Amino acid sequence: MTQTAPAAEAAADAPPAIELRGISKSFGPVKANKDISLNIRRGTIHGIIGENGAGKSTLMSILYGFYKADRGEILIGGKPVDIPDSQAAIRAGIGMVFQHFKLVENFSVLENVVLGAEQGGLLRPSLARARTLLTQLAAEYELNVDPDAKIENLGVGMQQRVEILKALYRQADILILDEPTGVLTPAEADHLFRILRGLRDEGKTIILITHKLREIMEVTDTVSVMRRGEMTGTVKTSETSPQDLAERMVGREVLLRVDKAPATPGETVLDVKDLRVVDDKGVERLRGVSLNVRAGEILGIAGVAGNGQSEILDVLGGTCTATGTVLMNGEEIDLSGKHSDGRSRRRRGIAHVPEDRQRLGLIMDFHAWENTGFGYHDDPAYGSGILMNNAALREDTAGKMERFDVRPPNPALAAKNFSGGNQQKIVLAREIERNPALLLVGQPTRGVDIGAIEFIHQRIVELRDAGKAIILVSVELEEILALSDRIAVIFDGRIMGERLPEETDERELGLLMAGIDHAPGDKPDWQVVEEQLKSKRGEVN
Repeated sequence: MTQTAPAAEAAADAPPAIELRGISKSFGPVKANKDISLNIRRGTIHGIIGENGAGKSTLMSILYGFYKADRGEILIGGKPVDIPDSQAAIRAGIGMVFQHFKLVENFSVLENVVLGAEQGGLLRPSLARARTLLTQLAAEYELNVDPDAKIENLGVGMQQRVEILKALYRQADILILDEPTGVLTPAEADHLFRILRGLRDEGKTIILITHKLREIMEVTDTVSVMRRGEMTGTVKTSETSPQDLAERMVGREVLLRVDKAPATPGETVLDVKDLRVVDDKGVERLRGVSLNVRAGEILGIAGVAGNGQSEILDVLGGTCTATGTVLMNGEEIDLSGKHSDGRSRRRRGIAHVPEDRQRLGLIMDFHAWENTGFGYHDDPAYGSGILMNNAALREDTAGKMERFDVRPPNPALAAKNFSGGNQQKIVLAREIERNPALLLVGQPTRGVDIGAIEFIHQRIVELRDAGKAIILVSVELEEILALSDRIAVIFDGRIMGERLPEETDERELGLLMAGIDHAPGDKPDWQVVEEQLKSKRGEVN
């Protein structure tokens, strides 16, 4: 759907929906935003991209009232406005859909939409008004959702629609979306893009914050690039390319594809059969998972977050108990937790890069040199008995930092003082340089800059080419397709099927991630598939 000529001309002649003039914001000595000026036209989808620490989130937090700019001016529809808090932003017609949804899970859709926007002392009239308005919005913007459904019973795609409905209910003309597809299947992302285009064509202004260049190219009209707190330029999306945008973000040429030769798999390193995990609430998280991975290959596990892939890594890494059979180089691993934990896994040649580097991979207040020794502090190279040779560990860390391009290369810095990408490099250096037989790596590039992504992918491929087995868990299908030699798709604790990267695509994998199975190579009936997806999403007609 595209804007009609009169609508487009009217939008072009109108004052900008948003105009930022000389916005600056510092946190102590750190200048997060430096004299930023930006115009965003009404009735457009405007992308904002940049590396970690580029200042995108700070700029949007100023616009939504979370931060107050040190200097500068905000104009909405050509008129200066003061936005000291989020309520002022809402009154100015700005709504924000956060990456992590702000919904009350045991409330209904209707109650969540009304929450904080009740009119008068009685709730019932507000609910009745909201029900009528939700029906109108659903018909107008393809935001079909059962108003009486509990949030806890809805999938993430439907929850995101509720967040959009909340903003529209509050009469937002400007919508800010922060990494909106991070937890969506490709089919759900495509549907979101249709919704955003519909909102744009009705005159709404959309600001899209994302690190996914493909999404920028697919759905935006214009895109602004930030680097080191400054706005480096704004271009029409039709007049740029992913490569150009990547170079603008990083300031150098970036290899966007993964350069790797075909795998030459050897003997089976890991063989998993009928793996089952029940959590402390009695919910079965893994339901008979079976898989294997061989030396010299990367097995990618694709799935929407929360479908069991985390539990697979936890079991194999020794931080979670399970039932079933796991053989490592033909020898069975104890899954009960009585005689096996993370240390015994490491002794068997299993290294683990956890999905959450800050919570599970690092101790943020400890030095980099201390973090590189965690889990391996009994290595004879670091001392003997109860005494550690800290000087040897610091020297070893300095070498790892040089080889993995950690910036700044200072072993004495606390982990919290490194960027997300450099924190990830510290964890990867610690695990990869132990020369493991099996590497478990979860979300290797989550929240990581484009330049660091390129580096991390190269290190993983190098490990594979050295004959090591790798299990890769990622919610990024582009990453799964680019790195994997085989792909297993998980849904609701079960492996839905395996595919070869060269014989599949994001659309087919997305169906499997949504729990819709079909034989490899078959062309599904897309009308039937759409009905199945609607049923799984809980849509109302």
